[in-house]
Amino acid sequence: MSTDTLVIAGRPFKSRLFLGTGKYKDNATMAQALEVSGAEVITVAVRRVELDRTKASMLDFIDPKKYFLLPNTAGCYTADEAIRTARLGREVGMSDWVKLEVIGDEKTLFPDNEALLQATKVLVKEGFTVLPYTNDDLVNARKLQDAGAAAVMPLGAPIGSGMGIQNPVAISIIKEFMTVPVIVDAGVGTAGDACRAMELGVDGVLMNTGVAGAKDAVLMASAMRKAVEAGREAFLAGRMPMKRYASASSPVEGVVR
Repeated sequence: MSTDTLVIAGRPFKSRLFLGTGKYKDNATMAQALEVSGAEVITVAVRRVELDRTKASMLDFIDPKKYFLLPNTAGCYTADEAIRTARLGREVGMSDWVKLEVIGDEKTLFPDNEALLQATKVLVKEGFTVLPYTNDDLVNARKLQDAGAAAVMPLGAPIGSGMGIQNPVAISIIKEFMTVPVIVDAGVGTAGDACRAMELGVDGVLMNTGVAGAKDAVLMASAMRKAVEAGREAFLAGRMPMKRYASASSPVEGVVR
Protein backbone atom coordinates (compact mmCIF):
# COMPACT_ATOMS: atom_id res chain seq x y z
CA MET A 1 0.00 0.00 0.00
CA SER A 2 3.00 2.30 0.39
CA THR A 3 3.10 2.67 -3.41
CA ASP A 4 -0.65 3.29 -3.74
CA THR A 5 -0.48 7.03 -4.29
CA LEU A 6 -3.24 9.40 -5.32
CA VAL A 7 -2.06 11.84 -7.98
CA ILE A 8 -4.00 14.99 -8.85
CA ALA A 9 -2.63 17.36 -11.50
CA GLY A 10 0.78 15.75 -11.11
CA ARG A 11 0.88 16.16 -7.32
CA PRO A 12 1.06 12.95 -5.24
CA PHE A 13 -0.83 12.39 -2.00
CA LYS A 14 -0.50 9.43 0.34
CA SER A 15 -3.80 9.99 2.13
CA ARG A 16 -7.08 9.59 0.27
CA LEU A 17 -9.04 11.34 3.02
CA PHE A 18 -9.73 15.04 2.43
CA LEU A 19 -10.98 16.93 5.47
CA GLY A 20 -12.87 20.19 5.91
CA THR A 21 -12.39 22.80 8.62
CA GLY A 22 -15.89 24.07 9.37
CA LYS A 23 -18.37 23.36 12.17
CA TYR A 24 -15.90 22.24 14.85
CA LYS A 25 -16.68 23.33 18.40
CA ASP A 26 -13.35 25.15 18.52
CA ASN A 27 -10.12 25.46 16.56
CA ALA A 28 -8.15 23.30 18.98
CA THR A 29 -10.52 20.38 18.35
CA MET A 30 -10.22 20.96 14.63
CA ALA A 31 -6.43 20.84 14.84
CA GLN A 32 -6.52 17.58 16.80
CA ALA A 33 -8.95 16.03 14.32
CA LEU A 34 -6.74 17.00 11.40
CA GLU A 35 -3.75 15.45 13.12
CA VAL A 36 -5.28 12.05 13.82
CA SER A 37 -7.05 11.86 10.46
CA GLY A 38 -3.80 11.60 8.56
CA ALA A 39 -5.31 13.85 5.89
CA GLU A 40 -2.96 15.90 3.74
CA VAL A 41 -5.52 17.97 1.83
CA ILE A 42 -7.47 20.37 4.03
CA THR A 43 -10.30 22.45 2.61
CA VAL A 44 -10.93 26.01 3.76
CA ALA A 45 -13.92 28.15 2.83
CA VAL A 46 -12.48 31.40 1.48
CA ARG A 47 -15.61 33.41 2.32
CA ARG A 48 -15.85 32.12 5.89
CA VAL A 49 -12.32 32.56 7.19
CA GLU A 50 -10.39 35.61 8.35
CA LEU A 51 -7.92 36.28 5.55
CA ASP A 52 -6.12 39.17 7.26
CA ARG A 53 -3.18 37.31 8.79
CA THR A 54 -2.56 40.15 11.26
CA LYS A 55 -5.78 39.05 13.01
CA ALA A 56 -6.63 35.81 14.80
CA SER A 57 -7.77 33.20 12.31
CA MET A 58 -8.61 29.54 12.03
CA LEU A 59 -5.67 29.40 9.63
CA ASP A 60 -3.37 29.89 12.62
CA PHE A 61 -4.19 26.31 13.61
CA ILE A 62 -3.25 24.80 10.22
CA ASP A 63 0.43 24.32 9.45
CA PRO A 64 0.87 25.04 5.71
CA LYS A 65 4.10 23.04 5.75
CA LYS A 66 2.23 19.96 6.93
CA TYR A 67 -1.08 20.30 5.10
CA PHE A 68 -2.02 21.18 1.55
CA LEU A 69 -4.64 23.95 1.67
CA LEU A 70 -7.49 23.61 -0.78
CA PRO A 71 -9.59 26.80 -0.81
CA ASN A 72 -13.25 26.27 -1.62
CA THR A 73 -15.97 28.55 -2.89
CA ALA A 74 -18.65 27.46 -0.42
CA GLY A 75 -21.57 29.86 -0.23
CA CYS A 76 -21.35 30.99 -3.87
CA TYR A 77 -24.55 30.90 -5.94
CA THR A 78 -23.32 32.23 -9.30
CA ALA A 79 -20.40 31.48 -11.56
CA ASP A 80 -19.11 35.05 -11.25
CA GLU A 81 -19.26 34.88 -7.46
CA ALA A 82 -17.34 31.60 -7.40
CA ILE A 83 -14.74 32.92 -9.84
CA ARG A 84 -14.14 36.03 -7.73
CA THR A 85 -13.84 33.92 -4.58
CA ALA A 86 -11.30 31.60 -6.19
CA ARG A 87 -9.26 34.59 -7.33
CA LEU A 88 -9.37 36.01 -3.81
CA GLY A 89 -8.05 32.77 -2.36
CA ARG A 90 -5.14 32.88 -4.77
CA GLU A 91 -4.44 36.58 -4.20
CA VAL A 92 -4.09 36.15 -0.44
CA GLY A 93 -1.62 33.33 -0.98
CA MET A 94 -3.79 30.35 -0.10
CA SER A 95 -3.46 28.37 -3.33
CA ASP A 96 -4.09 28.33 -7.05
CA TRP A 97 -6.04 25.12 -6.49
CA VAL A 98 -9.74 25.43 -5.78
CA LYS A 99 -12.56 23.15 -4.74
CA LEU A 100 -15.19 24.78 -6.90
CA GLU A 101 -18.74 25.02 -5.57
CA VAL A 102 -21.59 26.84 -7.28
CA ILE A 103 -24.82 26.16 -5.42
CA GLY A 104 -28.09 26.13 -7.33
CA ASP A 105 -30.62 25.51 -4.57
CA GLU A 106 -30.52 27.00 -1.08
CA LYS A 107 -32.39 24.21 0.70
CA THR A 108 -30.71 21.12 -0.81
CA LEU A 109 -27.39 22.82 -1.65
CA PHE A 110 -27.36 20.90 -4.91
CA PRO A 111 -24.91 22.33 -7.46
CA ASP A 112 -25.86 24.51 -10.41
CA ASN A 113 -24.34 22.39 -13.16
CA GLU A 114 -24.50 25.04 -15.88
CA ALA A 115 -22.82 27.69 -13.73
CA LEU A 116 -20.32 25.15 -12.41
CA LEU A 117 -19.20 24.27 -15.91
CA GLN A 118 -18.95 27.96 -16.85
CA ALA A 119 -16.80 28.76 -13.82
CA THR A 120 -14.59 25.71 -14.42
CA LYS A 121 -13.80 26.83 -17.96
CA VAL A 122 -12.88 30.35 -16.83
CA LEU A 123 -10.70 29.27 -13.91
CA VAL A 124 -8.87 26.59 -15.89
CA LYS A 125 -7.96 29.23 -18.49
CA GLU A 126 -6.64 31.40 -15.65
CA GLY A 127 -4.29 28.65 -14.51
CA PHE A 128 -6.26 27.25 -11.59
CA THR A 129 -6.28 23.58 -10.71
CA VAL A 130 -10.02 23.05 -10.44
CA LEU A 131 -11.79 20.33 -8.45
CA PRO A 132 -15.52 20.89 -8.97
CA TYR A 133 -18.22 19.65 -6.58
CA THR A 134 -20.95 18.21 -8.78
CA ASN A 135 -23.95 15.93 -8.68
CA ASP A 136 -23.67 12.19 -9.31
CA ASP A 137 -24.23 12.50 -13.06
CA LEU A 138 -21.83 10.98 -15.56
CA VAL A 139 -22.66 13.40 -18.37
CA ASN A 140 -21.95 16.48 -16.29
CA ALA A 141 -18.82 14.91 -14.81
CA ARG A 142 -17.55 14.24 -18.31
CA LYS A 143 -18.23 17.83 -19.36
CA LEU A 144 -16.25 19.09 -16.37
CA GLN A 145 -13.38 16.77 -17.22
CA ASP A 146 -13.42 17.96 -20.83
CA ALA A 147 -13.36 21.56 -19.55
CA GLY A 148 -10.07 20.84 -17.80
CA ALA A 149 -11.08 19.83 -14.27
CA ALA A 150 -8.20 18.10 -12.48
CA ALA A 151 -10.66 15.86 -10.61
CA VAL A 152 -14.42 15.57 -10.24
CA MET A 153 -16.15 15.47 -6.87
CA PRO A 154 -19.63 13.95 -7.10
CA LEU A 155 -21.86 14.13 -4.04
CA GLY A 156 -22.68 10.98 -2.10
CA ALA A 157 -25.73 12.67 -0.55
CA PRO A 158 -26.73 16.29 0.20
CA ILE A 159 -24.10 18.38 2.00
CA GLY A 160 -24.16 17.85 5.75
CA SER A 161 -26.92 15.23 5.59
CA GLY A 162 -24.85 12.29 6.84
CA MET A 163 -27.04 9.97 4.76
CA GLY A 164 -24.16 8.03 3.22
CA ILE A 165 -23.80 6.98 -0.41
CA GLN A 166 -27.32 7.18 -1.82
CA ASN A 167 -26.57 6.20 -5.41
CA PRO A 168 -23.60 3.81 -5.51
CA VAL A 169 -24.37 2.76 -9.06
CA ALA A 170 -24.05 6.33 -10.36
CA ILE A 171 -20.80 6.87 -8.45
CA SER A 172 -19.28 3.65 -9.80
CA ILE A 173 -20.31 4.54 -13.36
CA ILE A 174 -18.67 7.96 -13.05
CA LYS A 175 -15.47 6.31 -11.83
CA GLU A 176 -15.56 3.82 -14.69
CA PHE A 177 -15.63 6.50 -17.39
CA MET A 178 -13.46 9.25 -15.88
CA THR A 179 -9.75 9.59 -16.64
CA VAL A 180 -9.23 12.12 -13.84
CA PRO A 181 -9.55 11.20 -10.14
CA VAL A 182 -13.03 10.87 -8.66
CA ILE A 183 -13.47 12.04 -5.07
CA VAL A 184 -16.77 11.53 -3.28
CA ASP A 185 -17.76 14.78 -1.61
CA ALA A 186 -20.65 15.31 0.83
CA GLY A 187 -23.04 13.03 2.64
CA VAL A 188 -20.59 10.84 4.57
CA GLY A 189 -21.92 10.41 8.11
CA THR A 190 -19.86 7.64 9.64
CA ALA A 191 -16.94 5.34 8.96
CA GLY A 192 -19.07 2.77 7.15
CA ASP A 193 -20.06 5.39 4.58
CA ALA A 194 -16.44 6.28 3.90
CA CYS A 195 -15.47 2.64 3.57
CA ARG A 196 -18.39 1.98 1.21
CA ALA A 197 -17.37 4.90 -1.00
CA MET A 198 -13.81 3.63 -1.28
CA GLU A 199 -15.00 0.08 -2.00
CA LEU A 200 -16.70 1.50 -5.11
CA GLY A 201 -13.23 2.29 -6.42
CA VAL A 202 -13.24 6.07 -6.08
CA ASP A 203 -9.91 7.78 -5.54
CA GLY A 204 -10.75 9.59 -2.32
CA VAL A 205 -13.40 10.91 0.04
CA LEU A 206 -13.90 14.47 1.23
CA MET A 207 -15.87 15.13 4.40
CA ASN A 208 -16.46 17.78 7.02
CA THR A 209 -19.68 17.42 9.02
CA GLY A 210 -19.23 13.66 9.41
CA VAL A 211 -16.22 14.42 11.59
CA ALA A 212 -16.95 17.89 12.97
CA GLY A 213 -20.54 16.98 13.84
CA ALA A 214 -19.67 13.79 15.73
CA LYS A 215 -19.94 13.71 19.53
CA ASP A 216 -16.20 13.05 19.62
CA ALA A 217 -14.78 14.67 16.50
CA VAL A 218 -11.20 13.56 17.16
CA LEU A 219 -12.16 9.92 17.63
CA MET A 220 -14.34 10.04 14.52
CA ALA A 221 -11.45 11.50 12.51
CA SER A 222 -9.39 8.49 13.55
CA ALA A 223 -12.21 6.14 12.53
CA MET A 224 -12.55 7.84 9.14
CA ARG A 225 -8.84 7.42 8.49
CA LYS A 226 -9.07 3.69 9.09
CA ALA A 227 -12.29 3.38 7.09
CA VAL A 228 -10.82 5.06 4.01
CA GLU A 229 -7.74 2.86 4.21
CA ALA A 230 -9.80 -0.30 4.72
CA GLY A 231 -12.15 0.53 1.86
CA ARG A 232 -9.24 1.18 -0.47
CA GLU A 233 -7.56 -2.09 0.47
CA ALA A 234 -10.81 -4.02 0.00
CA PHE A 235 -11.26 -2.51 -3.47
CA LEU A 236 -7.72 -3.38 -4.48
CA ALA A 237 -8.07 -6.88 -3.06
CA GLY A 238 -11.19 -7.57 -5.11
CA ARG A 239 -14.24 -8.90 -3.32
CA MET A 240 -15.39 -12.50 -3.65
CA PRO A 241 -18.22 -13.19 -6.13
CA MET A 242 -21.70 -12.86 -4.68
CA LYS A 243 -23.84 -16.03 -4.84
CA ARG A 244 -27.49 -16.78 -4.35
CA TYR A 245 -26.91 -19.93 -2.29
CA ALA A 246 -24.52 -21.12 0.39
CA SER A 247 -21.05 -22.38 -0.43
CA ALA A 248 -19.10 -24.43 2.09
CA SER A 249 -16.04 -22.70 3.50
CA SER A 250 -14.15 -26.01 3.71
CA PRO A 251 -13.74 -28.28 0.68
CA VAL A 252 -15.80 -31.47 0.70
CA GLU A 253 -13.49 -33.49 -1.53
CA GLY A 254 -11.73 -36.25 0.39
CA VAL A 255 -13.95 -35.97 3.43
CA VAL A 256 -14.36 -39.31 5.26
CA ARG A 257 -17.99 -40.38 5.13
